[in-house]
Amino acid sequence: MINTKVEKPKAFLAGVNLNDPNFDYYMTELSELTQANNMEVVGQASQKLENIVAGTYFGLGKINEIKHLAQGLKAKALIINDELTPTQIRNLESMTKLKVLDRTELILEIFSNRAKTKQAKLQVQLARLQYELPRLHPSENNLDQQHGSGGASGGFANRGSGETKLELNRRTIQKQISAIKKELQAISKQEQVKAARRNNSRLPKVALVGYTNAGKSTTMNELLRAFAQDAPKKQVFEKDMLFATLDTSVRRIELDDDLSFILSDTVGFVSKLPHNLIESFKATLQEAKDADLLVNVVDSSDRNMVQMINTTQKVLTELGITHVPMITAYNKADLTERNYPQIEGNDILYSAKDPESIRQLADLITKRVFASYDKVNLLLPLNSGKEMAYLHQYGQVITEDYQDDGIHVIARLAPSDIIKFKKYEV
Repeated sequence: MINTKVEKPKAFLAGVNLNDPNFDYYMTELSELTQANNMEVVGQASQKLENIVAGTYFGLGKINEIKHLAQGLKAKALIINDELTPTQIRNLESMTKLKVLDRTELILEIFSNRAKTKQAKLQVQLARLQYELPRLHPSENNLDQQHGSGGASGGFANRGSGETKLELNRRTIQKQISAIKKELQAISKQEQVKAARRNNSRLPKVALVGYTNAGKSTTMNELLRAFAQDAPKKQVFEKDMLFATLDTSVRRIELDDDLSFILSDTVGFVSKLPHNLIESFKATLQEAKDADLLVNVVDSSDRNMVQMINTTQKVLTELGITHVPMITAYNKADLTERNYPQIEGNDILYSAKDPESIRQLADLITKRVFASYDKVNLLLPLNSGKEMAYLHQYGQVITEDYQDDGIHVIARLAPSDIIKFKKYEV
């Protein structure tokens, strides 16, 4: 029989432990990232050092050990737990005869494969070009491999060609970076217009944030299933893998008692998320920055839960999102032995697949985002077209009844709008 199954590339993992208490967690994460990149992890090694070796990352003895272990396991790639310098990558590839990927390039590859929308593709391309720019090297240009046919002038001319080729490559990448940034700015302006409309609606904005694969998309889909009318059409992509989606999805959740809010599902985080990626995805994560409430979705069944919470907090801080109130939602309780759903203060233990959990999560969100909203009874003159339009745009009109003495309205309003309509209260 012919075996049609495509074998995954075999990868060997390695890292230097600088007495970091989270080192084992980072290596576990590196293994999951490698698998997310459709590669098979066949082994791993680590070395404890006080400092990274400048030219080779590891000590020479450890490099030889890794080379022989990887060859014995038929690995084709060596994946390193940190971001490497161009010199370290070249030296490790030369000494191990393996293709070397550092943690940053691995994450960039995953993002490249996952990007679906034009914005996400451009953001990943920008991050990749910014990663590659300082890694250009004259040895990679064919022009500087030429040798003169005699005389000093020939050698000088060829060396100049090599340098010119390198500068040409740099200028080409810089032009590409500038072009992508302009294109992203144009897309960002369009998104800002949409966001401005949502902001003007005065509907509270809630953003799901958290570690990748914690269950944000599943939580959004179950909230939609419980509270949205055409839920199947509004469902977002979900899958049990790291970085299943890179795009922010925005949906309106219609709750009981005529309440509703805007819910966004953002890209997941991971430890040591490359700085260029964070910068590139700032526009995508604008929804989190503009939110009235963040829901930090955490995988409560993962033994590295605390590190994941810290990772999310660190990335949010890097993005300048430090002022938004937060609920911590401990998902996947069905994979633990604890009773759920449980609410304690601003925390909830739940399972996104459990309808009662979803209802209690919705209740907790409602209490937080509508804490300052009040229901008011208003009587407006019959010619109050502008006022009614305002109420529909910025408040939540529960009932409106046109009678001889005026328009009887029951609405839920933010404090500033309650003051604005004080003279119409009955």
